[in-house]
Amino acid sequence: MATDNKTSAILHRDTRFVPKKVVGGKGSYLFLEDGTKFLDSTGGAAVSCLGHGNEQVNQMIKDQMDQVSYCHSAFFGTQVAEDLAQLLVDSTGGKLSKLFVVSSGSEAVEAALKLARQYFLELPTPQSQRTKFIARLPSYHGTTLGALGLGGHVQRREPFEPLLSRNTSHVSPCYAYRGKRDGESDADYVVRLAAELEAEFQRLGPETVCAFVAEPVVGAALGCVPAVPGYFRAMKDVCEKHGALFILDEIMSGMGRCGTLHAWEQEDVIPDIQTIGKGLGGGYAPVSGILIGDSIVQTMDKGTGVFRHGQTYQGHPVSCAAALAVQKTIQEQSLLDNVREMGAYLESQLKQRFENHPHVGDIRGKGLFWGLEFVKDKATKEPFDSEVRLSSLIQGKGLEPEYSVSLYGCSGTVDGIKGDHLVLAPPFVVSKTEIDLLVDTLEKVLKDVFASL
Repeated sequence: MATDNKTSAILHRDTRFVPKKVVGGKGSYLFLEDGTKFLDSTGGAAVSCLGHGNEQVNQMIKDQMDQVSYCHSAFFGTQVAEDLAQLLVDSTGGKLSKLFVVSSGSEAVEAALKLARQYFLELPTPQSQRTKFIARLPSYHGTTLGALGLGGHVQRREPFEPLLSRNTSHVSPCYAYRGKRDGESDADYVVRLAAELEAEFQRLGPETVCAFVAEPVVGAALGCVPAVPGYFRAMKDVCEKHGALFILDEIMSGMGRCGTLHAWEQEDVIPDIQTIGKGLGGGYAPVSGILIGDSIVQTMDKGTGVFRHGQTYQGHPVSCAAALAVQKTIQEQSLLDNVREMGAYLESQLKQRFENHPHVGDIRGKGLFWGLEFVKDKATKEPFDSEVRLSSLIQGKGLEPEYSVSLYGCSGTVDGIKGDHLVLAPPFVVSKTEIDLLVDTLEKVLKDVFASL
């Protein structure tokens, strides 16, 4: 799906690969320059929650641009930013009381880390010794140096390791397919993982830890892995015991992707800080943010009152208009009902078609967020050698005109280097017919890729 790299002045993700150009899009489909109708079954990277070309969203963005496209948040605010914030705060039942809007997921994670640190400096008796974070392996929280340092994905970190901060350590993920021991119950697994987190607090010194950070459903790093029941409650209990903050990264799994607007609603556990992105604006404009617990807000207000962090495009009016339009559309069209209904249908079709596939080790996910993990040997769960680049082969095969489907392939599933999975994240407006087409095409792709091996 490449053209001559000498024809492009862009530094693409791969200097030897120039992708075909998109010339249009509607609903679940993108239209390419060569006339291909392409099924966008991953929404890019779980971004396009409303699909493409939504006229209501486009109109609200145009209306905002006619009013004002930019103002600096140090000087002015906008009504559209206030409306977006109120909608999102209300969606948490007021449990999270303020919104901070930036442009990308990485920026949101950076802001969350800095806010967590500053919170402890703003307490009546400052706790300046709190400088450390605990995250999980092999997590991915963003690509800027702070966010990359927080994550625990070996391949993504490796080239930049000498540049990364040393203030983050990592514990095991809640990854039942590979993490649970034979005969171990969910409850016992949770107890073991909570003990591991407790041990890490003790190793670091409990009084030095700012926060524990995790994705409610792990996205790109593991391929749509949900936690077992009770896990997040247990993790938050450990944090509260030691006065540390509990941060949930919902950049990928939140804003309706897993069937509720916030993934934590299903876990019945409220974060102190929550990052949001991707589905927040559905790709109609770059937008992300953090939702902040009221105790943090009150502590800041009684302290300096100043969050010592700011960005040029913070609260950008056009981005806020896009996010507000997307969220209003989700509400007005009751699209979370469709996420749950079509998500259940996608789950049933994937399991019916691939549960007995010799190289599909696990099928997992929630809502319209599903992952397949591939194995060389189903009995031993042995992954394919990393040299095979299986996930890249699957993703690349899907891009070929014969298939024309997006399959978000990722590697490093097992240890950050070995292991392959793919992510499926269709838009919230997806139909049964489109899911059938997706599953049928995926079956053809896997058949051809494994035959070539």
